[in-house]
Amino acid sequence: MYLTDKKVVVLGAAGMIGSNLVQDLLSTGTASRIVMYDPFEKGLQGAAEEIYHCAYPGARVTWTTAMAEALDGASYIISSGGAPRKEGMTREDLLRGNCEIARNLGEDIKKYCPEVEFVIIIFNPADITGLTALVHSGLKPGHVTTLAALDSTRLQTRLMQFFNVAQDEVTGCRTFGGHGEKMAVFKGEIAIQGVKLTEILNSGATVNGKGMSQEEWAEVQEHVRNGGAKIIQLRGRSSFQSPSHQSVEMLRGRIQSGGYPWPCGVYFKEGEFAHVMMAADAEFTGDGLKGHIPQGDAEDMAALRDSYEHLKKLRDEIIQIGLLPPVDEWNRVNPNL
Repeated sequence: MYLTDKKVVVLGAAGMIGSNLVQDLLSTGTASRIVMYDPFEKGLQGAAEEIYHCAYPGARVTWTTAMAEALDGASYIISSGGAPRKEGMTREDLLRGNCEIARNLGEDIKKYCPEVEFVIIIFNPADITGLTALVHSGLKPGHVTTLAALDSTRLQTRLMQFFNVAQDEVTGCRTFGGHGEKMAVFKGEIAIQGVKLTEILNSGATVNGKGMSQEEWAEVQEHVRNGGAKIIQLRGRSSFQSPSHQSVEMLRGRIQSGGYPWPCGVYFKEGEFAHVMMAADAEFTGDGLKGHIPQGDAEDMAALRDSYEHLKKLRDEIIQIGLLPPVDEWNRVNPNL
């Protein structure tokens, strides 16, 4: 009935993302054995009670406010346990506080579940919190990732709305680099009802009798870059349904060694984009994920390099604060880096 009966730990389970994660894990038949963790005991117990009231057959759900108990014997971890983004805030505004949480999580993983198979970090700024957790966890890079799909699904959504087509008729949507206002929105593989976006932009091709100018494409990109802020404006709180569902889909890809179609947070040990965690296409294997360096035209690659420089700047801020050691010392903390 379920893809796995291994222990899945949801951190931040009293919150909207965390409680939705648990429900999605069960509703999609992904995992039956789930431990809900949150330091907010009353809210956590309430979230657990809601899950019990759903009466999922075969479910084995428990809750705890003790991190050691939660992580002991864990095979998979999904963590939404950071401070949420509020209206008027950028993802980077959460940098210091959430990186402290990420450092502590990495140290707890090393202490309580060093054999964990896969860790997904959701809380913002995810590229940097994921990197911080990875360095301190001692895990292999392919065993830690971040939620990086939402910018791509938001791009698909905006193009669907613009051309008035079904969402799955928009294909090839990819954003790479940072998950934030400096993301690189790649256009080369995008097609709407089979018509390449580059043909629409450069040759006047249309879909449903509608074309798109370069100015309109720039507006689409800007809309996507601010997609998270738009949700906060509309709902009065940050996203929770989409990050929950996409995180579960990522875990399903890991468990099944393939089948996840969106970018993931990837750490590259060497090459032009080394020593950060950033959105990239990834191949799921039995031993974690393997990232692939994005490829695009000159404009797309320039945007990716700009995004990479922004990620390095944020990384270096965390090093300066002392939540990460200098890059040349990472191997001492984590021999896999």
